[in-house]
Amino acid sequence: MNIEANSIINDNISQRIRKVEEYSKIKFPDSYIDFIKKYNVGVPIDNEFLCNKHFYSIDRFLGFVNEYKKTPLGNYDIAVVLSQIDTRLTDNPDLIGDELIPIASLFAGDYICLDYRKSKEKPSICLWDHEESEDFAPVTYQVADTFSEFIEMLG
Repeated sequence: MNIEANSIINDNISQRIRKVEEYSKIKFPDSYIDFIKKYNVGVPIDNEFLCNKHFYSIDRFLGFVNEYKKTPLGNYDIAVVLSQIDTRLTDNPDLIGDELIPIASLFAGDYICLDYRKSKEKPSICLWDHEESEDFAPVTYQVADTFSEFIEMLG
């Protein structure tokens, strides 16, 4: 994976990862944890992928920013993004935890998400469309079966 130099935050993020997992009632895939520990909030150079016959570009991977209130990169903290769009990421107002976890920001406000709706152990990857989504009515498009498969798509 090619990531822009100096775009990565090299904080110790293990505790923050556990907090988000506990809050969201999910377990991140090992492949994602390995990736994010190496490329936390990084800007990918190979950033395009195909979905629904359209090319999309990743602006930046989301991640874990320990001092998110003290840095502009705090806007790329997964918990911050979840708090901003949470009711638009589920169709269940009684849900405890999260089913869609944004992991990358795309051009124009869309996100790549880990999708736990079908499997709590093996999330797929989807594109969340911010323009079409409403409170308790998320609109998503399947991108890949696994995080590793998604990373291999980038080019």
